[in-house]
Amino acid sequence: MSLQLKTLNIVCSLSELDRVPSGKMLINTINAHSYNTAQEDEAFAEALSRGDYLIPDGASIVKACRWLKAKSQPKERIAGWDLFIFEMERLNDKGKMTNDKLRVMFLGSSEEVLALIRERAAVDYPHLDIITYSPPFKPEFSDEDNQTMIQAINDAAPDLLWIGMTAPKQEKWTYQHWDELNIHCHCGTVGAVFDFYAGTVKRAPLSWQRNSLEWLYRLIMEPRRMWRRYIIGAAKFLYYISKEFIND
Repeated sequence: MSLQLKTLNIVCSLSELDRVPSGKMLINTINAHSYNTAQEDEAFAEALSRGDYLIPDGASIVKACRWLKAKSQPKERIAGWDLFIFEMERLNDKGKMTNDKLRVMFLGSSEEVLALIRERAAVDYPHLDIITYSPPFKPEFSDEDNQTMIQAINDAAPDLLWIGMTAPKQEKWTYQHWDELNIHCHCGTVGAVFDFYAGTVKRAPLSWQRNSLEWLYRLIMEPRRMWRRYIIGAAKFLYYISKEFIND
């Protein structure tokens, strides 16, 4: 199963997020890198295509959808950060109105990063109770690891759940165990956002973001880690998109 961009149901604008119904919803993001990866990873392609909502986290995805005359025509890039801020502010406002402490769970990353998230969120979102869980750092989880993580989520009974283990691991894990998660809330897979919010990784300046150059900023800041994703990845993205166009 390869991922076909032209057939995906993609959120078309930030305002559409306000119309996502309450309840158990899986929200993933897609950018050029994840699209490339999904061409070679069947489980990842399935996880992206069968989630409830897909966010266009990349200007290249927005432009490719237009070129392909895809089923969904995103009007703008919606970064994982945009989804995060939208959901957190909405839930915090709800907690303020009801005078409740609503629960947000962050599963992923290191204890150091999660501690910084708890510290910042206590100031930014005073009506939210932040629960965190740092899974073991390993390429593949054991059955015992998986059950412990699932139990941690179910015991927390969150009103909002964030999974941050980097793509494609986070999407595949969440989709694989989705039926075992006894939650009634939105769940977003937003790995990089954990570091952005904690302040351990700096986002590009707003001017770079507005001009669709956040990828270039990350490449400049982390050339050794990012050059394959953004240099070779760009060529692969054009190849796969052209293949979709030709095979239409």
